Amino acid sequence: MSKRGWLFLTTIFPVVGFIAILAWASLSSDGSPTGIGVNTGSGKIDIESTPAPEFKITLSNSETLSLSDLQGKVVLIDFWASWCAPCRHEANILAETYLEYANQPIEFVGINIWDHQQAALDHLQEFDPAYPNGIDVGGKIGIEYGVSGIPEKYFVDPNGQLSRKYIGPIQANALREIISDLMAN
Repeated sequence: MSKRGWLFLTTIFPVVGFIAILAWASLSSDGSPTGIGVNTGSGKIDIESTPAPEFKITLSNSETLSLSDLQGKVVLIDFWASWCAPCRHEANILAETYLEYANQPIEFVGINIWDHQQAALDHLQEFDPAYPNGIDVGGKIGIEYGVSGIPEKYFVDPNGQLSRKYIGPIQANALREIISDLMAN
């Protein structure tokens, strides 16, 4: 075989093999991210208090909601996906805790990212949270907030300032502690 033939074989086989592995990975995950981007550990992350990025999202009931609509309230923004096991684990915790604060100046907003629209809608139907939820179709909101994994929660104080970030699934006592601290200030 000529040098040209050997060069062709040693170049084409690795390229074809790499493409085959990528195709297999994409098909086996249905195009959804798998373990990448899932926050399995959890905890508070120190952040600098800055104005929270404004967003406007279409909710699952077809109404729209923007952050400025919630001025004067403590706001928890929860980034989640239907395929994320920690997100599914904490769904009931968030829903129950939200109901505990129903008559107080606080709002939770769920924002679905990195997901298929129908899977997100099925998730909302299954867990039926009482707080507003929408889908960040283009991913713009997640990018503006700097989401690097899910679940991630951002807390906005009544003055519209980002004041806390929590990565990973949150337990009810940790959530209540953050809410109480923000409402006391």
